[in-house]
Amino acid sequence: MQSLLSLISRHRVLACGLFLSVFPFLMPYETLAINILIFGLFAMGFNLLFGYTGLLSFGHASFLGIGSYLTGISIVSFALPWATAMLIGVAGAALGGLIMGFLAIRTRGIYFSMVTLALGQIIYYIFYKAERFTGGENGLRGVKVDPFKIFGVAIDFLNPLVKYYVILTFVIGALWLISRILNSPLGAVMRAIRENEKRARACGFDVDRTKLLVFVLSAAICGLAGSLRALHLSIVPIDSLHYLQSGQAVMMSILGGMGTFFGPFVGAIAMFYLEDVVTTFTKHWMAIIGVVFMFFVLFFPQGIWGTILSKLKFTQAGD
Repeated sequence: MQSLLSLISRHRVLACGLFLSVFPFLMPYETLAINILIFGLFAMGFNLLFGYTGLLSFGHASFLGIGSYLTGISIVSFALPWATAMLIGVAGAALGGLIMGFLAIRTRGIYFSMVTLALGQIIYYIFYKAERFTGGENGLRGVKVDPFKIFGVAIDFLNPLVKYYVILTFVIGALWLISRILNSPLGAVMRAIRENEKRARACGFDVDRTKLLVFVLSAAICGLAGSLRALHLSIVPIDSLHYLQSGQAVMMSILGGMGTFFGPFVGAIAMFYLEDVVTTFTKHWMAIIGVVFMFFVLFFPQGIWGTILSKLKFTQAGD
């Protein structure tokens, strides 16, 4: 088993891609698989900052929302092609990450978390009040993706299975980027900051610049998840920017295993599948998920995937 995990670790993007390729056939319906795919990517982006750099942000819903809204506005108000709209959404989220990160990295610990939460609420209020473009509390509607062709093959985005694999293409690209970041010298500096920021600074690393760069990269990945969500739902609900979405990212990372490559997706699968099952029995599903979350925090603090790796004594960093 340890040799298998070692093989998966060396080819983690390929392994993740293969699993996600058959994933919709393991779920009760395709829409659930799409939601898990999108929010798994959102959690991956958040985990880059939280799990690998040790910075707990409560404002990452801002980047999910900025990506969603800018993509939606580009399509609805300016009739831009969906691919161009996605680029605008991701770029806007990265810019938002640059501004928020520049202000937040001046603080540490709980103060960093509170600053990101406050800035996130400011962004929420800005989009909430811009009713002309965002629809206010009703959200933005009419985000449509017309049928298109790739290499002469017609793609019907309204087909849930086709939509899943189109979205999967972008997710695998993002996973490859994350893997490259983690294997680069930047990834090593990120882990050094997480383990001991003062020591990393004493070793000559530019800690503040690294934090800001990781914040921007994390925001861009979350923005990509937001852009894909807008195309998936055909609407952009105002709760895309709500701090509860940031809480979901925290829960998925902790449930799956923060600081692990596969953990956020495992957390997204556990959270959304559990939600889908529990809601068929009771409307108080949030209470049950809260109990499950507390159980893992108390007894399995390394998360599902992190615990599996620990039990099998597989300790290679970043997996």
